Amino acid sequence: MKPLPNAISSMHPKYALLLCLFLAFFTESHAKQDTLTRNPIHHQIGFDIRPGYLLPTKSFFEKDNAQGKPIHNAVSAHLKWAFRFHKGSYLGRLYPYAYQGIGVAYTSFSNTSEIGNPMSVYVFQGSRIARLAPRLSLDYEWNFGAAFGWKKHNYATNPYNDVVGSKINAYLNVGIYLNWRLASEWRLTAGIEASHYSNGNSNYPNAGVNTIGGRIGIIRTFDSKEDKAQSSIREKATLKGSPFSYDLIVYGATRRRGIIWPDEKYLVPGSFGVVGLNFNPLYRINRYFRAGISLDAQYDESANLKNHYAGDDYTLQDGSKKFYRPPFREQFAVGLSVRAELTMPIFSINFGIGRNLIYKGEDTKGFYQILALKTFVTSHLFLHTGYQLSNFNDPNNLMLGLGYRF
Repeated sequence: MKPLPNAISSMHPKYALLLCLFLAFFTESHAKQDTLTRNPIHHQIGFDIRPGYLLPTKSFFEKDNAQGKPIHNAVSAHLKWAFRFHKGSYLGRLYPYAYQGIGVAYTSFSNTSEIGNPMSVYVFQGSRIARLAPRLSLDYEWNFGAAFGWKKHNYATNPYNDVVGSKINAYLNVGIYLNWRLASEWRLTAGIEASHYSNGNSNYPNAGVNTIGGRIGIIRTFDSKEDKAQSSIREKATLKGSPFSYDLIVYGATRRRGIIWPDEKYLVPGSFGVVGLNFNPLYRINRYFRAGISLDAQYDESANLKNHYAGDDYTLQDGSKKFYRPPFREQFAVGLSVRAELTMPIFSINFGIGRNLIYKGEDTKGFYQILALKTFVTSHLFLHTGYQLSNFNDPNNLMLGLGYRF
């Protein structure tokens, strides 16, 4: 049996940016479809300033960097376009406060020479949580996309940065804020938020960059005269179809694998492929939430490599070790997870906690956690973008694929 080659498969980090642009394209296409075939949509543009505190999750953020100073400050500027469905449309009556759109952001850290000044492109969605006063509400918003322009780790030119391993990283953000209507078409927003940047374990290092902070912004809405005249009319929409749905998802990705060898952490050379399948029955509790279970099967060609070391005779001059390909049963696992899903127009956010029931080996043993975004291209077909953790702590792999809702 020949040992595995150093590189089994690869994924360029620009795919993360292409994925984000793909999501943005479908967001815009939904807006155009509603304009041409149903009712006029309502646009809004916004501008945010978001100062933040960079969480010191690694010693690099304290003083172990080229400048020998803590890296705690971050600030970003955001320009966003969004649309809301007409209040007379089905989705507009079902989700009267929901908005979704596309944003771009520029972020600056207090140490740009070693981290960079990333530019982000993302899709976002938000809605009202509660009305606090006639002109004041409590709202939420999430952002998901790609941030590019990072200065990644390099042994020669950027050796202290043991946090960022890719020039392009995934960007996730969630926040809650107060929305104050200053005038009929102007709104002032202010609140708190948290952001996370990561490459999804597709490259090392992948410690992630995390910030918490505030946000303040201004929004200009463009409502039609007809919509303003009907603003007091709140005709409720009736949910259509069966409360039961069945999602079938196929996904793939690449990942890196680190092992303990023999008592120290060792990064196995090359990237490894991951493919999986989820069958996820869900029950619609109300217009905003679904819940159910999921049967999850996944093949990870990096699983349990440690037990199949090829021997010292195959060790290269640079110290890289070779491994035999483990048997299929050691790289394949089947689990069962509990799922909850936040359902909104176009996008749904799916959370899962599960445990592998059929497995062999330490790498596929135990609990796993899933966070996924479903972007509906049609009423049945959706893009699936997710991330899986292992045992509530260890990053596992991305989940990039397609799904179909029956």
